[in-house]
Amino acid sequence: MSDLSTKLQEALDVKTMFTIHLFGLDIAITESIVVSWMIMAALVLLSIFLTRNMKIDHISKRQAVAETIVIKLRSFIEGMIGHEGKAYVPYLITILLYIGLSNLIGLIGFKPPTKDLNVTAALAIMSIVLIQAAGIHKKGLRGWRKSFSEPVALVTPLNILEIIIKPLSLCMRLFGNILGAFVIMELIKAIIPVGVPLIFSAYFDIFDGLIQAYVFVFLTSLFIKEAIE
Repeated sequence: MSDLSTKLQEALDVKTMFTIHLFGLDIAITESIVVSWMIMAALVLLSIFLTRNMKIDHISKRQAVAETIVIKLRSFIEGMIGHEGKAYVPYLITILLYIGLSNLIGLIGFKPPTKDLNVTAALAIMSIVLIQAAGIHKKGLRGWRKSFSEPVALVTPLNILEIIIKPLSLCMRLFGNILGAFVIMELIKAIIPVGVPLIFSAYFDIFDGLIQAYVFVFLTSLFIKEAIE
């Protein structure tokens, strides 16, 4: 049991890959950051490949694939956030792709960035800033402030508290589910190392990983929709 505990601790530790010295500061670049850069680079390169030499008529198969992906993703996200929130669709698609790939990258031997609480916290903070900005853009600063006292002034403290609760729930839900799936998989590998882990991996590494990406984007869409109503 102690060996298993040691292995889990080693796997969960966020390792520092290298350090950048900038203006007298030591900036640690962790494994999560490096893997995130890899995922972003892969998405950028794929986008460049699919969108090269685009045409209006007689489009190539590559362009047809790119257009199909964009149309499907836009339709999927707009179905959650509604027509009024279509300006936020590109951000939500980007987050969906990043989290989905982050959760799946463990299949090829890399540590998923979403197992790092710092990464999930950063994603949650980005989303909650966008949610509040969407509310201010739609209602104006005065209307946004007034919304905290709706439906009655008595609930103002609770509405203000939601600013903290929403990002915390987004962060901990994503981090907790990915971490829990990882721990369960390690336990299964330790008990039954052959055959069975492959079956559970199909669920925890693929299905559950994609579900968590969907849940994060769905909740962010829901919060934005509430902010702009």
